[in-house]
Amino acid sequence: MRSRDAFYRRILAAADIAAVLCAVALTFVVGGGAAHLAAALLTVPLVLVAAKLSGLYDRDELLLRKSSTLDELPTILNVVTLVALLAAIADESGLQLGLGGRELLVLWLGQLLLLLLFRSAARSFAMRRTAVERCVVVGDADAWARVRKTLAESPYTNSLVFGYLPIHRIRDDDPEPLGALADLDSVVVRHEVHRIIVSPPASGADTSLEVVRSAKALGIKVTLLPRILEVVGSSVAFDDVDGITLLGVRRFGLARSSSAVKRAQDVVGAIVGLLVTAPLLALIAAAIKLDSPGTVLFRQNRVGRHDEILEILKFRTMVTDAEERKAQLAALNEAEGLFKITDDPRVTRVGRFLRRTSLDELPQLVNVLRGDMSLVGPRPLVLAEDVHVEGWHRRRLHIKPGMTGPWQILGSGRIPLYEMVKIDYLYVANWSLWGDIKILLRTALYILARRNA
Repeated sequence: MRSRDAFYRRILAAADIAAVLCAVALTFVVGGGAAHLAAALLTVPLVLVAAKLSGLYDRDELLLRKSSTLDELPTILNVVTLVALLAAIADESGLQLGLGGRELLVLWLGQLLLLLLFRSAARSFAMRRTAVERCVVVGDADAWARVRKTLAESPYTNSLVFGYLPIHRIRDDDPEPLGALADLDSVVVRHEVHRIIVSPPASGADTSLEVVRSAKALGIKVTLLPRILEVVGSSVAFDDVDGITLLGVRRFGLARSSSAVKRAQDVVGAIVGLLVTAPLLALIAAAIKLDSPGTVLFRQNRVGRHDEILEILKFRTMVTDAEERKAQLAALNEAEGLFKITDDPRVTRVGRFLRRTSLDELPQLVNVLRGDMSLVGPRPLVLAEDVHVEGWHRRRLHIKPGMTGPWQILGSGRIPLYEMVKIDYLYVANWSLWGDIKILLRTALYILARRNA
């Protein structure tokens, strides 16, 4: 376990050095002088020290999800900006580093982009080269089944959840546990456990605390799965009041200023998207007309913000009588609560390509522009699916549905309805502009990965 953590730290440090050296070489080409090269080389140790002090080499050992480089963008931005600022101050202080404004801009931008690229590649390499992280769930059988399924299907983790230890008495129909909670130390040794994932019960907080203390004493990693985060999400503020740690929970939904920012993002994004893709939209429309009879656009009623019905636009990807044939294909449905078939016989030849590349969604930019939808938001459900969403899960419709969302980058086809509505609710509870930007970037990467699969 320690060897794997050390390998991640070393490979990330090597990636950072390579990224900064490449940025330095680029700066040298722009500046064209040895003085620029010598000065730029001084930024290599500065970046490493700043990255270490910012925790960029230590966070991976805490996380199950290793390929989270995009989450580090704000920290990396701070690091490269600090280094560029120090270089500028040194130059103005009479050290005559020979780095002008153009060179500093190239150095700053090059380090920012290359650090993100090289770190992402390093993590992918490390995941393939390191052993699987062996995990045990401490909690009930339902939590074990949920965590095991999620980690097994996630492409971003290298973990194996192979058993559980019950906190309370197990039910008659529960799977056989690895042992009793009192056997934690022997289970860790016998099964070579690297991490325990604690799912605290509704009662018995003292027992959970003792489990965490015991695991830390054994030297293994601990991940908590607190039930409260299913409601409040991760957007909490730690409040230390004279030794008492409190959590401040943000209110649900968006303030007026946040709504205005999100709408501005939607309008700008939709206009730019329509202008850039206009020739592509015309080509797709022609291909659809030539491939099969019927309209170019597919219109469908979905449930939008505050339960209002909206008509979404998509490029038609199916034969014209697809809805009438849906009942005949019910036995082939692969999703829980949703209707998804991998090789749907109703899909046309052009439609299959459009779906694989997600180009069939492009007309929804019109929905975004006219205010029915957002670029990022909860998934818009058809009426037959929406009736299954009940209780506090319906608050996911506090904001407009999106062309993409967290469900898209997690693999929309494999997420059951009851999990998807929780994800949407937490998206609303934790909304931020940076969060939307990350989802848009990850959606682009997800589509590229599907297209190249």
